Amino acid sequence: MKTDLTDTTASKINKALVQGRRAIGTPAVGMVLTLVVVTDEENAYDALKAANDASREHPSRTLVVIKRVSRSPRGRTTSRLDAEVRLGADAGSGETVILRLYGEVSDHAQSVVLPLLLPDAPVVVWWSVDAPRDPAGDPLGALGQRRVTDSFAAEKPINELRARGESYEPGDTDLAWARITPWRSMLAAALDQVSCEIVSAEVAGEESNPSVELLAMWLADRLHVHVRRAVSAGPGLTQVRMETTGGPITLHRSDGAMATLALPGQPDRAVALKRRETSELLAEELRRLDPDDTYASALRFGVDRLGGIQSAAEREAERAEAASQPTPSLPVRSVPDPAPAVRDSAPALPAAAPSGQGDADRPTPAHMPPVRKAEPQ
Repeated sequence: MKTDLTDTTASKINKALVQGRRAIGTPAVGMVLTLVVVTDEENAYDALKAANDASREHPSRTLVVIKRVSRSPRGRTTSRLDAEVRLGADAGSGETVILRLYGEVSDHAQSVVLPLLLPDAPVVVWWSVDAPRDPAGDPLGALGQRRVTDSFAAEKPINELRARGESYEPGDTDLAWARITPWRSMLAAALDQVSCEIVSAEVAGEESNPSVELLAMWLADRLHVHVRRAVSAGPGLTQVRMETTGGPITLHRSDGAMATLALPGQPDRAVALKRRETSELLAEELRRLDPDDTYASALRFGVDRLGGIQSAAEREAERAEAASQPTPSLPVRSVPDPAPAVRDSAPALPAAAPSGQGDADRPTPAHMPPVRKAEPQ
């Protein structure tokens, strides 16, 4: 069921929600939280689809905030609020209200959202794009117990990750962190199967993927070893290699679905490591509403403390060179070329005769001139 409201107010939206629930025969409210989605018109469809899919696991009231910019100068001075109320099958397992803010009201979105929040229910704010530099200091972010951003959607993801570390407050999280949850679980399980000491580690992935930096910072923060960040063609994260006293531990994924885990002294095994959809990542973040101390510790470790970025080709060349370990050879002294003048003054040697003709051309003693003896003095 959909209800469109033009130039409306928060009280009219609440009234439309009550009437809609009565019309479809579900007057009881069973939502567990309020999810505020801040997006733009271009990304509204994908963000709303992800929120609806996540609501099947977490029934919630979803408030989608879209700040519209009028094309004409006159329209920019006019404040207006349009709303679309969705209930039943059109809203997943909860309620959905799409809010479009025009003019000056777009600068006060928190005043529009506040009357629509569920009473006595936690609030989660998710910026699908264009997250503020300080989510906790944002007026909308101040309404939520949890604030979800996505560094991967930023223009410069690595710089966005640095900003997250500088402005972190308890309750902040990022979908780039949720993307590496299966990797962290697999690596932790792999280390439980071996008894050795970690010497160093290397994490490889796409150059502009902040999840690679987050996984490298998590390893460096937890293992207290040097971690190097390498570049590969992707997709996403491709490999984690940990050098240990018992041999290397490698988790490699080349196709974005299946990975190969290699442990010292054990046969390689295939493990499922599929790249997940945004709805799955969002549902994971909604499972816990308390501050994530592990994420905070990894984020505060700092991107700049990681090892230098290497390409995959440079990484393989360096390993091949280290594995070969060539033995040093003795120096060879070069013989100088004789001077041209010496070569020119030397008598020319007669050309060698062809095989079988040397004896026929050689002169006999009868043809040789007599030898003159030296006269006594």
